[in-house]
Amino acid sequence: MDKKIYRDKVVIKKRLFLIFIGLTFLFTALIGRLSYIMIKKSPEYENMAIEQWTSEVKIDAKRGRILDRNGNELAVSANVYRVDLDLNTLRQTMDTNKLSVQEVSDRLSKVLDMESQDIVKIINKKLPNGIPYGSATLKRRIEKPMADKVSALKIRGVIVSADTKRYYPNNNFLAHVLGHTNSDGKGLTGVEMMYDSILSGKPGRRISEMDSGRSSELPYVISEFTKPEDGKDVVLTIDEMVQHFCEKAADQALKDNNAKNVSIMAMDPNTGEILALVNKPDYNPNDPWVEGKTSDELQAMWRNRAVNDTFEPGSIFKVVTAATALSENSVSDSDRFVCGGATKIGKNTIHCWKSGGHGSQSFPDILKNSCNVGFIELGKKIGKEKLNDYIEKFGFGKKTGVDLPGEAKGIIKKTSSITEVDLATISFGQTNTVSMVQYMAAFNAVANGGKWIRPHVLKELAHYDEENGKEITDKKFDNYGEKEILDSNKMSTLRGYLEKVVSEGGGGNAFIEGYHIGGKTGTAKKVLNGRYGDGMYISSFVGMAPADKPKITVFVSVDEPDASGPSGYYASQTAAPAAKQVFDDIFNYMAFNSDESSGELADSLKRDVIIPEVRGLKKNEAQKILKDNKLDYKIESNGEYVTDINPKPGYTVKEGAKVVLYTKDTSNYNKVVVVPNVKGCTVQRASQMLNSIGLKLQYTGSGLVNDQNKKPGEEVTKGTTVFVKLEEMAD
Repeated sequence: MDKKIYRDKVVIKKRLFLIFIGLTFLFTALIGRLSYIMIKKSPEYENMAIEQWTSEVKIDAKRGRILDRNGNELAVSANVYRVDLDLNTLRQTMDTNKLSVQEVSDRLSKVLDMESQDIVKIINKKLPNGIPYGSATLKRRIEKPMADKVSALKIRGVIVSADTKRYYPNNNFLAHVLGHTNSDGKGLTGVEMMYDSILSGKPGRRISEMDSGRSSELPYVISEFTKPEDGKDVVLTIDEMVQHFCEKAADQALKDNNAKNVSIMAMDPNTGEILALVNKPDYNPNDPWVEGKTSDELQAMWRNRAVNDTFEPGSIFKVVTAATALSENSVSDSDRFVCGGATKIGKNTIHCWKSGGHGSQSFPDILKNSCNVGFIELGKKIGKEKLNDYIEKFGFGKKTGVDLPGEAKGIIKKTSSITEVDLATISFGQTNTVSMVQYMAAFNAVANGGKWIRPHVLKELAHYDEENGKEITDKKFDNYGEKEILDSNKMSTLRGYLEKVVSEGGGGNAFIEGYHIGGKTGTAKKVLNGRYGDGMYISSFVGMAPADKPKITVFVSVDEPDASGPSGYYASQTAAPAAKQVFDDIFNYMAFNSDESSGELADSLKRDVIIPEVRGLKKNEAQKILKDNKLDYKIESNGEYVTDINPKPGYTVKEGAKVVLYTKDTSNYNKVVVVPNVKGCTVQRASQMLNSIGLKLQYTGSGLVNDQNKKPGEEVTKGTTVFVKLEEMAD
């Protein structure tokens, strides 16, 4: 064979081999690339394709309502509108009509009150991989007039649909309990946050294949539709009327005492239900982002101080010490406690609030007088181990589990770290810190006969059945955490002592004639950065009624009352009057609305009424005054004027009691009246009671009436002067 021909054949073979190798490599690379695209990148490209030829609209579920225990609406979702962009369709519309992004943005900005450049950014927004977004939300929760203007633009790809807006009909009412939502309807604080997943429901969606040219659904393609699941209604334990009473009293206390904050809580001690909870100052959940306030200021404004903040309780903690002493048989009524105004613990001298001391006292007396020295001795009798055991039983130092966000635990000193001085101060309410809701759970155990029950605001979850037109209960609250921690008989004894605190002691400004309230005042210095603030106090009153079998408990906290003001800073002058206002309103509300008209509750809550002076008046005038005082009457004889009455003016009787009127045709009458009991009253109240039946008042001292020279029930003539002695009831 010719050498040249052979060489050419070899070269050709080599070339063919190289070509084959090259083709094989290219084919392998192509197969690899196709495999990468079809397997690895398939989901991504599929999503991109779907994004381009489908339109997906998220359908929000309607947020559930928040209701009070009687079905009154506290938070609702009002019907408004939203504007979304189908960006694929919008881009096609702009291409077809030769519109720029800026032109479309300018048109939309004029009707939506938005900056044009902000709309440009939304339209041009891209995914991380550079692919333009297929859809975007432009603006939510707009009213119908604005929505109509957007629709009138007739820009394909701009979609106007129904939306909901959270609305609080009563504005600031119950603000810290309800909380509020963000612009997307997600709960940020309060019940809105705690039960967000229940209130918000589950959103639905609608996916349709679109004609790329006409931006309309393809007639032969079935859309995928998932119906939204509306949120449940959250029914609270809150009673709208009781909340109203507490809001009113808190506003008044804030103003009267020129205080920094005022918090009031009312509960049913037998169930753990929170009937009312208010913090003043508060805010409007309809407009929670107040212009000009910093983030820290907003957080402080939204803060539920009754749950999130802790403080040294002061003398209200003496209830816990007293309950411990009774439970452990560490004290008896025969024990005596001598107070000279101060006592020495090691090198430290600890003073009682009464500089001159209380002298020799019984156990009930040291509670009634809120005697620090007496409780220091009581703490020694109990011992630090037992006292801390009961502090733990009462739930201090740990969260109650109340269904409101941000609960604080408080600080309780470990038993091993408690010194003699610590034991003394802990016994009368210093050193340890507690929250209001934590203290109320403990106080309720005294009120209900020994059971610790978890405080809560949820009563039940429900939904509205439109077909039947009624609310259907889905689930009732069942997380009570109930446990027996105290003896019921001993707590009954303690409640009797606490009633004397209100009727005879430092809680006298919470006393209401004819009602049985047990309670305790407490005035404690505020701790700031580990030190007591100069002239800064938290004044508290906690009470229960009726004292024998309580149906209601109330806590009033006045933070930083003006010490130079007319009421000073003592709880007896600041918190107790506010509690009296709350109790008075609640008693009237319960009496008018209770079905137990002749039952135990109504009997125990009947007011004591002083027989008014109606002698010398015409019959019709006397009858009106008796009716206004809720007294029944019987008229003897047919005279025009009332000349006598039995019982005599000044006697104390229950509401509904019957009095007998004697009449003649002359207005002359016997001037004898009966001296009422004014002990425990303020000088203003005592003067009012005496003047109403024609008696005069003279007094010495300051504070509340501690003694009167004319005994209750004594008959005297009109015009007689009653001399009373006032005594300061502090703490």
